[in-house]
Amino acid sequence: MPPQVRVRNGALSGSWESDVAVFRGIPYSAPPVGAHRFGAPRRADDWDGVRPAVAFGPPVPQSDAFGRGAPPATSDDWLTVNVWSPAPDPAARLPVLVWIYGGGYTVGMASWPEYDGGHLARDGNLVLVTFNYRLGLEGFGALAGAPANRGLLDQVAALEWVRDNVTAFGGDPDRVTIFGESAGGGSVAALLAMPRAAGLFHGAIAQSVPGAYFTPELASAIATACAAEIGLEPTVTDLAEVDPGLLARTADAVTAGPAAYESMLFAPVVDGDVLPATPWQALAAGAAHDVVLLAGHTRHEQRLFSLINGELGRVTPEQAAHALDTLAPAPDGAQRYRDAFPDAAAEELYELVHSDWLFRMPTVHLADAHTGRTYLYELTWPAPGMGGILGACHGLDVPLVFGNLTAGGPAALLGDEPGPDAADLSARMRAAWTRFATAGDPGWPAYDPGSQLTQIFDVPGDVAPYPEQHSRQIWQHHVFAPLGQ
Repeated sequence: MPPQVRVRNGALSGSWESDVAVFRGIPYSAPPVGAHRFGAPRRADDWDGVRPAVAFGPPVPQSDAFGRGAPPATSDDWLTVNVWSPAPDPAARLPVLVWIYGGGYTVGMASWPEYDGGHLARDGNLVLVTFNYRLGLEGFGALAGAPANRGLLDQVAALEWVRDNVTAFGGDPDRVTIFGESAGGGSVAALLAMPRAAGLFHGAIAQSVPGAYFTPELASAIATACAAEIGLEPTVTDLAEVDPGLLARTADAVTAGPAAYESMLFAPVVDGDVLPATPWQALAAGAAHDVVLLAGHTRHEQRLFSLINGELGRVTPEQAAHALDTLAPAPDGAQRYRDAFPDAAAEELYELVHSDWLFRMPTVHLADAHTGRTYLYELTWPAPGMGGILGACHGLDVPLVFGNLTAGGPAALLGDEPGPDAADLSARMRAAWTRFATAGDPGWPAYDPGSQLTQIFDVPGDVAPYPEQHSRQIWQHHVFAPLGQ
């Protein structure tokens, strides 16, 4: 018999997949369309009878920014959750992991095969939840007449759904851990800082946290430029009738500063309300003190982007100098990089400053700022795929953590036939994430800014003081303030 549960909106029927009960495409919010376009999420409608929950809900409108194809608009019921459970019984009270996908706040969907939760749920004996949230202008555009950070509000609504319904799937609402990578890691960091999210989760795993959060002024300038692409103003009144697919395709609008240099169109906005302060400011002031934090990054974060941009192996001294001048912390960061890495060629300097500015230093600063119990890791194992040229690049942790070594885009980093090292490292990372979700301890000593003890994920791996000391010292006094124009 297919597994059945009853949530607050009605009854659901799922499917059994390798001894795991799976329920897909469950609405956690009413569709944000029509009169509610660009509004805060609202409670989903109830239904009669037993609703089939065997297919993913449609992805939110988005562009084809990462070359994976812009999804067709099949329905407007975008805001849905998916649940994997080895024991869909209210008495089970299993720990819960809730995944937040990345994609530059511009692309992403819970239905991508790399996010299948079967391995984590079955091997970790826990409930795994994924969900869609609004992206781009729909989710993060600064529009007159709309609340800020609608994508983050969707995430809060999904977590409220978990609080109210996960018991039916065998989960314990008092043992919820959120985890996400890249923009998902930035979302985890933002949720730690958001008063509206307080109490909805008890552990947080922030993987490759981006340092980019926007001022309202920059967000408004970007929304104005995007709306101008179709001859409109950035208001709810002007944009409410625009096709969501067309709106997602409005193009390159950032014109100045590091955000333009990295072609960033969207990020959470420090608006003083939904997101009162940057995560580093909020955590240093004591926010989320009672939440256990696991944070970490990969060693060669930038290398994947260099490949995508056609720069790998082609960086000139002029490009490296421009990157150092644009991204290294003032007033003398560029020279400090040259002094700290005297033997580094142009490409290595280019890669280092990008990796540090984008993900590595924001992640370490988040660990430093957190006043509660914290754990830190770095993934240094080089990806064997594509001839081994990418090292421990951005996104390598995703297939390793989910255990999906041959499915989805990031699996290409592991090669056509992942070997025993990949399988062993994946098992160790899944065990650490599972243990953290279950007991609040991933299995290595806690981090503090003094000892800086860090789990190094490699073959064989080790626990040691944080390895990237030169970068840490260059950035030690930098404040990751919201990006402006």
